[in-house]
Amino acid sequence: MAAKQPPPLMKKHSQTDLVSRLKTRKILGVGGEDDDGEVHRSKISQVLGNEIKFTVREPLGLRVWQFVSAVLFSGIALMALAFPDQLYDAVFDGAEVTSKTPIRLYGGALLSISLIMWNALYTAEKVIIRWTLLTEACYFGVQFVVVTATLAETGLVSLGTLVLLASRLLFVVISIYYYYQVGRKPKKV
Repeated sequence: MAAKQPPPLMKKHSQTDLVSRLKTRKILGVGGEDDDGEVHRSKISQVLGNEIKFTVREPLGLRVWQFVSAVLFSGIALMALAFPDQLYDAVFDGAEVTSKTPIRLYGGALLSISLIMWNALYTAEKVIIRWTLLTEACYFGVQFVVVTATLAETGLVSLGTLVLLASRLLFVVISIYYYYQVGRKPKKV
């Protein structure tokens, strides 16, 4: 008996048929827009996702501001720990320090916050950057209120305290600006 020959291979026309290709892509869930408005070219990109949407578009100057904040917090913390009398004298001209302990505790708290600032400088996570910016804004806001209340109680107004108050207001504005800029949804590209 002779061996039966297999039928000749026939070319499938479904891949060249545009309607059939679109139906196949629709069944796979590829090619159309998803909930975020993204069009996936393949099932792999759909499953793995697009890494572009996870990157943070940093506003101009954010890293410089984070560096300046970390240096500022570290410098004032070290000054409060090592030279509490001079720090108090720089803020409240001529006022006598009754105890160095509260100023040194303030320095320790600032040093702790500065460590958070230094770590936030090297992260790319949006949530961590936003929380550190909010921490800065809250700190500067509270410091502004406390210094203003102290000036109202003592009545000692000097150029140093006015510069301190103005700088704290400026720092609050800058921190809040970057907080909202980092939290904005990026524009679709």
